[in-house]
Amino acid sequence: MLTGRKYRLEFDAGQQLTAERIAAVCRSAWNTALEQRRAYRRRGAFIGYAEQCRQLADAKKDFPWLAEAPAQALQQTLKNLDAACRRHGTWTVRWKTRTRWRPSFRFPTPKHIPVQTINRRWARVFLPKIGWVRFRLSRPLGGTVKSATVSRDGAHWFIAFLVEDGQCTPQVHARPETAVGVDRGVITAAVTSDGEFFDRRHATATGVSCPEPPKEGKAERAAEQGYLTPGETERYVRLQRRLARATKGSARRRRVVRALGAIMGRVRRRRADFTAQAAHRLTRDYAHVVFEDLRVRAMTASASGTAEAPGTRVAQKSGLNKAILDKGWYGLEVAVRAKARYTGSVVSTVPAAYTSQTCSVPACGRVDAKSRESQALFRCTACGQVEHADVNAAKCVKIRGQAAGPVVSGRGDCGGARVGEASSTRSTARGAPRVAA
Repeated sequence: MLTGRKYRLEFDAGQQLTAERIAAVCRSAWNTALEQRRAYRRRGAFIGYAEQCRQLADAKKDFPWLAEAPAQALQQTLKNLDAACRRHGTWTVRWKTRTRWRPSFRFPTPKHIPVQTINRRWARVFLPKIGWVRFRLSRPLGGTVKSATVSRDGAHWFIAFLVEDGQCTPQVHARPETAVGVDRGVITAAVTSDGEFFDRRHATATGVSCPEPPKEGKAERAAEQGYLTPGETERYVRLQRRLARATKGSARRRRVVRALGAIMGRVRRRRADFTAQAAHRLTRDYAHVVFEDLRVRAMTASASGTAEAPGTRVAQKSGLNKAILDKGWYGLEVAVRAKARYTGSVVSTVPAAYTSQTCSVPACGRVDAKSRESQALFRCTACGQVEHADVNAAKCVKIRGQAAGPVVSGRGDCGGARVGEASSTRSTARGAPRVAA
C-alpha cells in the first residue's frame, strides 16, 4: 500500500534560493490558473487541465521566469488545482497568498528523483533544477518511491516521499471480536469505553482518572492544558506582545513571526506524535473503532459575527475553539484511519447528539441533562449508575456503533469503501430525545 516518509533536507544557500523561486513560480501559476477558471465561469464557459497545460507551454515563451520551475512541478500544480476545483468548486478554492502559504512543490515522476543511500545516517536525492540534496535518513524508505513533495516548515525544508511499501491490509484483525467507542474532549483528548484515557498531560490510565492538583502561575496552567511547556508559554506570551507593538511589514515583525512559528512548530510535532501513538494503541487492540461524527471545522468557527450582527460570548467561544484545536480531534481520527490499513481495523462514526446525557446501562438508556452533574461525574437520575462522564459517553458511542448493524470492512467484501473505513451513520430524527421510563 501507499504510505508517506518525511525527511529534513539539507539545502545550501544557493539551493534554498532556488527552491524559494520554484515555489513562488508554482504559487503564481496556481493563482493565475484559478483566476482564468473564474473568468471563464463568468462568461459561462469552462477551461480544464489539458487546455491550461497547453497555454502554460506557450506562456513560457513570453515569460521566461516560468522556466525557472521544472515543467513537471508546474503541471502538477495545475493538476492539483483541477482536482480542487472539481471537488470544492471554482469559487470555493482559495488563493495562495505570500503571507499565509507554506512554500511547496511536487515531483510526480519517480525516475526524475533518484534516491541514493550514502551511509547509515544520510542519503541524497536528485531534484530537478536544484541538484543533489542530502537528507537525514531518520528511518528507511521501506519501499519504492512514487513521488516526492518538497515543502518548507519554518526555517527548514523537508521532503515527503510517497512510497509503495508492498504491504497489504489483513483480511481479519488479530482480535476480530473487539470493539471500542472513543469520546473526544477538551480536558482529556480521548477516552475509550474500556476506561482508558489518552492525553499528553499524564500517562495513560485505566479507570476513573484522578485529577492532578492545579499548578501555580498562568504559564503553568496554560501548559497543563496543552502541548506548550511553561517556559514556552511565557516566551510565547512575550512574543505576542512584541508582535502587537511591531509595525506591519517591518523586519522586526518578520523576526517575531518566525519565532512564534518555531514554537508552534514544536507544538504541532508533539501533537502529531501523540496522535500517532494513540492511533497505534487503538488499532492494535480493537477491530472496530467508533468515533462521534464531529464537524470540527464548524465547531471551531468564530462567534464574532458581522458588523451588522455582532456575536455574543466571543471570548468564551474563542477559548473553546483553541482547546478543541489544541487536542487534535480531527488529527486523531485521521491517524486512526491511516493506522487501520495495517491492522485490518474498521473505523466508523455515529451521531454525537446526547451521548454525554445518555445512561450507558443497556437496560436503562435514560437521556437527561441532569445526569451529567459535572465535567467528570455522571450519575443517572433513573438507575443511579455512577461513572466517569467521559467513559459513559464512550460507552454510548460504542453502543450506537454496534446498533448500526454490520459495518463496511473496507476490504472489498461489502462494496468498495476505502481501506479501514466504514460508512458514517447519521441520525434522521431532529426532534427532542426520547426519555426512557
